[in-house]
Amino acid sequence: MFRFLLRRIVVGLGVLLGVSLITFLIAFVVPADPAVAMAGAKADPQTLAIIREQLGLNQPLYIQYARYLRRALHGDLGRSYIRRENVTALILERFPATAILALSAMALALMLGLLMGGLAAAWRDRALDHALFVLSLGFVSMPVFWIGTLLLIVAASYLKLFPLGGFGSWSALVLPTITLGLGLAGYYSRILHTNLGEAMGQDYIRTARGKGLSPRGALIRHALPNALAPLLTLAGLDLAGLLSGVVLTETVFDWPGIGRLAFEAVFNLDIPLIMGTVLFGAVIVIAANIVVDALYAWLDPRIRLGDLG
Repeated sequence: MFRFLLRRIVVGLGVLLGVSLITFLIAFVVPADPAVAMAGAKADPQTLAIIREQLGLNQPLYIQYARYLRRALHGDLGRSYIRRENVTALILERFPATAILALSAMALALMLGLLMGGLAAAWRDRALDHALFVLSLGFVSMPVFWIGTLLLIVAASYLKLFPLGGFGSWSALVLPTITLGLGLAGYYSRILHTNLGEAMGQDYIRTARGKGLSPRGALIRHALPNALAPLLTLAGLDLAGLLSGVVLTETVFDWPGIGRLAFEAVFNLDIPLIMGTVLFGAVIVIAANIVVDALYAWLDPRIRLGDLG
C-alpha cells in the first residue's frame, strides 16, 4: 500500500511541476507587459525599467521560473502585481466563499441526482424513466453561463426573488448553487441509472429475488449500495474541481471566490496571481485524485497489486 501511494504522490508532483511550467510559459507568451499594467500606459521608459528590475522581469525565463519554484515550495506564491498583496493570502481569503458555493452545489447535485436516478431505475422503461432521461439530458446539455444568465433575468431581475449577485446572505447563494448543481445532477442521475441497471442483472440480485424480496426491495437494499460507490468517487473529484474555483459562475454572479479572482488576474495580466490560482486548483485536484486512488486500493487490493505488477 505504501509503494502504491508513493507512486501516486510522485506522479502527482510531476503533474504539478508540468502545470506550473506550462502556466508560467503561457503567462510570458502573452503579448503584454506587466510593468505597463502596474505603472499605467503613460509611464515613462525609466519607470518601466525600474519596475522590471525590481520584479526580476529582465532576467532569463529559466531563472525567473527557478526562483518562483523555490518560493512556491515554501508556500510563497509571490506578490500580486496589481493588488500589491501576497498571492497566497489572497487565495486563502477567497477560498471560504468558493468552498461554501462548492459544498452547496454538490449537496444539491447529489440529492437531485440520486432522486432522479433512483426513480428512473425503479420505473425502468416506463414513462417516468423516459421523462427523467430527457430532463437529465437537458440539465447536462445546458451551458453553465446560459443557466446563470437565465436565472438572473427571470428569478432576480423580473421576479425579484433573489439578489442579482454578491455574497453575504443565504438568498445570494441560491441562484449560483442551482446553476452549478443542475448539470452535475443530470450527469449523476444517468450514472446512477446505468449502474443500477447493471447491478439488477447480477447473481446476488437474482438470489435475493428468489428468496422472496420484491424488485424495489432488492434495488434499495442490495443494488443501490453497490451502484453508489463509483458515483461517490466521481462526486469527490467534481467537488475538488469546484473547490479550485468556477470562473464562469462566480463571474456571472459576482461571487467573491477563487474563480472570480482568477478571472480578474487574467484580465489584468497579473502573472503571479494567475499562476497562484492555477497551482492552487491543480493541488486540490491532484490531492483529490490521490485520496480517491487510495480509497479504491484500500477497498479493492486487486487495484494496487495490478498497479505494482
